[in-house]
Amino acid sequence: MKKLFGTDGVRGVANVYPMTTEMAMQLGRAAAHVFKNGGRRHRIVIGKDTRLSGYMLENALVAGICSMGVDVLLVGPLPTPGIANITSSMRADAGVVISASHNPFQDNGIKFFSADGFKLPDELELKIENLIESNKIDSLRPTATEVGKAFRIDDAAGRYIVFLKNTFPQNMDLTGLKIVLDCANGAAYKVAPAVLEELGAEVITMGVKPNGTNINAGCGSLHPEVISEAVKSHRADIGIALDGDADRVIVCDEFGNEVDGDHIMAICATDMLKRKTLKKKTLVATVMSNMGLDIALRNAGGKIVKTAVGDRYVVEEMRRGGYNLGGEQSGHMIFLDYSTTGDGILSALQLLAIMRRQDKPLSELAEVMIPLPQVLVNARVREKQDIMTIPEVAARISDVEAKLGNEGRVLIRYSGTEPLLRVMLEGRDSYEISTWANEIADLVKKHIGEK
Repeated sequence: MKKLFGTDGVRGVANVYPMTTEMAMQLGRAAAHVFKNGGRRHRIVIGKDTRLSGYMLENALVAGICSMGVDVLLVGPLPTPGIANITSSMRADAGVVISASHNPFQDNGIKFFSADGFKLPDELELKIENLIESNKIDSLRPTATEVGKAFRIDDAAGRYIVFLKNTFPQNMDLTGLKIVLDCANGAAYKVAPAVLEELGAEVITMGVKPNGTNINAGCGSLHPEVISEAVKSHRADIGIALDGDADRVIVCDEFGNEVDGDHIMAICATDMLKRKTLKKKTLVATVMSNMGLDIALRNAGGKIVKTAVGDRYVVEEMRRGGYNLGGEQSGHMIFLDYSTTGDGILSALQLLAIMRRQDKPLSELAEVMIPLPQVLVNARVREKQDIMTIPEVAARISDVEAKLGNEGRVLIRYSGTEPLLRVMLEGRDSYEISTWANEIADLVKKHIGEK
């Protein structure tokens, strides 16, 4: 079992274990050792979002990596997918992202990419953990000319902007479109406006003045109501909201209605089915995606493969099965024909290309999917016991599933980061599923709830 790494790298409150400078240096040392391959000079890319704590963690990582005789390429604030792209395009041996994504500014995280731009598999993260825990590499300390050095890559943002623009159809531009863009005071505050403006759009920017403490604060993809109001007041064609590291996106249509990740996947997948570019006619989504997405794909002649929650599991299934589109309801979308990881800006560009190609407003495109009512209830627990081993809870779940039949579903899962059991129900009747979800949650609290 991994102790440091969660579903998306190491994450926590900055300057509190495990997100300390001491641990960052150890992670740097262990990762440098793992990614060294042969006697040549090795290089690792480091990028970050706009959090205040990014400076101290960056310096600690640099020290750890250089102490193992590996060079560092510093790119500064850049979206997570941009760092993955720079890592592979510059033929570096690995990439490191210092970010806690959509979390508040006091949190931070460290996640790694392999040379090919993909996130590390569980076994490699476990290997890094074991090296730290065992102190096996403490005696390995290069000296003299063998220690590493750090370089700053000044044109990293420009390289990423060019890459993103090249994912948009060459025969199209965004002239005449008015776009509200919220960058969450995060890593995309420079590159996202530049991409859209260079493609010809009129861009109304929000969340582009980071100060180290305002990342995700009342803005970005966690607060779509902000772009919703701005779209209506500016009479824009679309609102685009990114999160702190810009690997996810949520949009609003021209009326200010939220269009979540499930709807974006439905629009993109059905468009790709029409153009015969969706590999194996299959979309990869997680178990949290709405059943309305399954229905939309089935009606268009496609199908869905489901994975556990987490974009890394979506990517793993895409690579295993040879699929090229996947994502999450939360706004992570992976277009494997272009990128190795979720990319909010790239996803928005693919959506904008469909609006242009079909010459339809977003509100009309979003009608391809009619979501089933969905309710999520959290139950705080003192232990994460297998819920189906509690007879009273298991019986109630089975009873509800029988009542829903093919018209809905029950999904029960524990949070990966908190002592919570998540009870999610979908069905045709909102009141009914809300009542049942609360009944199941109350039974869980009765048996294993926090005391």
